[in-house]
Amino acid sequence: MRYLPLTPADRSAMCEAIGVASVDELFADVPKKAWLNGPIAGLPPHQGEIEVERHVAALATQNVAAGSCPSFLGAGAYRHHIPASVDQLLLRGEFLTSYTPYQPEVSQGTLQALFEFQTQVAMLTGMDVANASMYDGSTACAEAVMMAARITGRSRAVMSGNLHPHDIDVTRTMARLTGFTALAAPPAPDGHEDLASVIDGETACVVVGYPDFFGHVRDYRALAEAVHAKGALLIVSVKEVVALGLLMSPGEMGADIVVAEGQSLGNALNFGGPYLGLFACRDKFVRQMPGRLCGQTVDAEGKRGFVLTLSTREQHIRREKATSNICTNSGLCALAFTIHVSLLGEEGLRRLAALNHAKAMQLADKIADVPGCKLLNDSFFNEFTIALPKPAAEVVEKLAKLPILAGVPVSRFYTGQKKLENLLLVAATELNTDKDTDVFVKNLREVCGC
Repeated sequence: MRYLPLTPADRSAMCEAIGVASVDELFADVPKKAWLNGPIAGLPPHQGEIEVERHVAALATQNVAAGSCPSFLGAGAYRHHIPASVDQLLLRGEFLTSYTPYQPEVSQGTLQALFEFQTQVAMLTGMDVANASMYDGSTACAEAVMMAARITGRSRAVMSGNLHPHDIDVTRTMARLTGFTALAAPPAPDGHEDLASVIDGETACVVVGYPDFFGHVRDYRALAEAVHAKGALLIVSVKEVVALGLLMSPGEMGADIVVAEGQSLGNALNFGGPYLGLFACRDKFVRQMPGRLCGQTVDAEGKRGFVLTLSTREQHIRREKATSNICTNSGLCALAFTIHVSLLGEEGLRRLAALNHAKAMQLADKIADVPGCKLLNDSFFNEFTIALPKPAAEVVEKLAKLPILAGVPVSRFYTGQKKLENLLLVAATELNTDKDTDVFVKNLREVCGC
């Protein structure tokens, strides 16, 4: 992004144009306690471009990049190999537009790509229909809960304690602003919780992770039956979408709405974003689905074409009738996802998923042999939880200096919960070599004093 500085004369002219006397008056509605009074600590005063580049480059060297050393980070963001052809195709001029494909007569390429994306998402999740993407997996989760409320006419959601904390936080924020009640069970690192017993006549939906935050893979068919018996809906949230290349789909288990984070396919870690929200549901709920939906049709001459359809966003219809105020989809990220999945094909995705699971199994077996370390999972895909003999954050910090990115301490998401401070989430993907695993386990043994 360009750096566009303002002179005092520029500011005065802009303030005069909008009818305020000063910048302070412009921000008068912002609480004083939120104002920044003085320079940002640690940042030098204004400098020339070259000096700024040097300073930022020096700051960047303090990071340990995931691709620069053995990395076992996960917890909702996964490092996978992205074929060079994905980026090459993504950069074609036909796709480089910032505007949305409202005009089908000039947007057939983009619309067809979105249609193919929706088809892929529906097949992966085992659902009937998918939309053209959302901001990220957690946003999609919150929208799914709101959708369940509209369908059932109820105002209470039950969220698994093992749902990703970001899903819980975003959903609670949305609920607070819409008069909805979103209850989350306590985290259960061993993977065992009884959600069926807390469903009542006011429950609109039950939301579970698959695999869950601690890496457990659960069969939700019995839970789906219990949820449906109470007139509620089952929402399944998937953070590692590669898992669906190997596991039973949520649709086969009876899910009504499936949301997912699609970053793992076609999109890099990107220091936290932009990411890609996947959203799919049963056909009978399609008119309550938020976001964009691309459909296939024929033109006046009977030729195949694609259009945006069933648009129930507040941009298209009256606000009180809208299903959501979400204003866009993650078009370029969705395109990257579509290209990567197309290149893999059904068999390629299955092989990629199997390779991820094999790498994780190999790693788990070796860690389980480290005295004092205990594996908490009886099932997992490419991520699992281990209990260490000392606080996980302390172990991760020591290994990062070697450098080895050992995983994500659970305490990072549950601050102040003493019983969780020794737990470490560890993920392995196709990019982890045998040497990575051996180096990690050897140094883990030494850091843990075993």
